[in-house]
Amino acid sequence: MQFYKYQGTGNDFVIIDDRNRQFPTKDADLIQKICDRRFGVGADGLILLQDHANYDFEMVYFNADGKTSSMCGNGGRCIVAFAAHLDLIDNTCRFLAIDGPHEAKRRDDGWVELKMTDVEAIEAGEDYFLLDTGSPHYVIFVEDLDDINVVENGQAIRYSRRFREEGVNVNFVEPQPKALLVATYERGVEAETLSCGTGVTAAALAYQLRNASDRTEVPIQAKGGQLSIRFSAQDDGSFRDIWLCGPTRQVFKGEW
Repeated sequence: MQFYKYQGTGNDFVIIDDRNRQFPTKDADLIQKICDRRFGVGADGLILLQDHANYDFEMVYFNADGKTSSMCGNGGRCIVAFAAHLDLIDNTCRFLAIDGPHEAKRRDDGWVELKMTDVEAIEAGEDYFLLDTGSPHYVIFVEDLDDINVVENGQAIRYSRRFREEGVNVNFVEPQPKALLVATYERGVEAETLSCGTGVTAAALAYQLRNASDRTEVPIQAKGGQLSIRFSAQDDGSFRDIWLCGPTRQVFKGEW
């Protein structure tokens, strides 16, 4: 089985051309082995590119634990780059993911802009924001990200009574003059990742809601690189026309 390894700001994925529908999607053990960083290829998740009658392709995503998951933003950007590599698309496309249809734009240098789902409801607590940007995210603003143990503090929230069963991704955000610094603990991976597309999107929207500014774009500095979130904030607190923008790169290809 041929596979490709892609990364988007350090968020890395094994991507497989599964248009023949031969990948054993119910074999969670196999997916875990492939994603294992010591005994397999190593990845935050595995993505299948499949045919779809009404779209350019369909994205099927699995977390590193072998389970199907909610939307992965950086994975969505990487599969767009992969579809271009297969000559399935040109510079624009429409594809289907678990949270519905997505539009995307790409450049030949690997830059991909992905339109995310609209965000309707945001829960604003005393010291947190909870919202769904294709995946559920818990956002906390901190004064110094370097002082935060992302795994320890992320696990405490992810495995708390409220979120223990379904899980939640946890984002720690430090506002800086030029960008938001964001670190994310991801459920399913059960570790900190160098970047999380839906997570940085959640961070940008929570920041906008928290500061009530007239900004329409927020630059992001994840540990794996720089991203940008564009959006249209609505008077009712919802968000439309949300775009996750950043680089992608094919790292290598191989055979399993």
